Amino acid sequence: MHGNLGQRKIVMALASLLIVLLSNGFVLSAENPLTRNTRRHELRIGWGDQMFEKLIWQNPQTIIDNMPESFSKTYKENYRYSQHWTAEYQWRANSWLGIGAMLDASGCSWNDVTRNGLGHQTDIVRGRHFWNLLIMPVARFTWLNFEYVSLYSSLGAGLGLNGGTETDALGRHTLSSLAVNMEMLGITADWDRWFAYAEFGGTFSMVNKTTIFLAGSRIISVGAGVRF
Repeated sequence: MHGNLGQRKIVMALASLLIVLLSNGFVLSAENPLTRNTRRHELRIGWGDQMFEKLIWQNPQTIIDNMPESFSKTYKENYRYSQHWTAEYQWRANSWLGIGAMLDASGCSWNDVTRNGLGHQTDIVRGRHFWNLLIMPVARFTWLNFEYVSLYSSLGAGLGLNGGTETDALGRHTLSSLAVNMEMLGITADWDRWFAYAEFGGTFSMVNKTTIFLAGSRIISVGAGVRF
């Protein structure tokens, strides 16, 4: 959950790699689509945003400071976000269809801060957290194949696990859910067997209409991979 500076450096490195490959794709000695299609296996590692979580759990909260000092309330403060980290394997059935599986991990931590009616802190519990782990098969549809760049869309659905320090109404710390990932637009920039990618879409995870863990999270994803 911590180490935001290190996360930013990784994200900037992946984004820089994508920009370099895109800007030089037409002069680099990259593989052509025929060569790309002979390499059936693909591994990816990527990063995705947590804009959904940041919109839902914002800092700071409105703190009550106009009540008697004996009044007490506990607030969730100082949210820290891990961002989404993904690993994916794909097997290319042909030039336009890939089938594989994806692992997506994300989380959030915060402090429970108790304040009196004047808004002054009286107690704090650190290290409160939740996490999401998604495991799903994914189908990818490549609908435009250039020599150095390809465009695609993908759809995945599978199992979501949510856990943490809090419990539901039945006292459970971990719940399972339906998880869905839709990437409306993806782009890869190739250099021999290596490539960088960027995607625009969304990830969803819910038990029912009142228990929703993710709704449009991981809107933007970037990463790198290798084919073999």
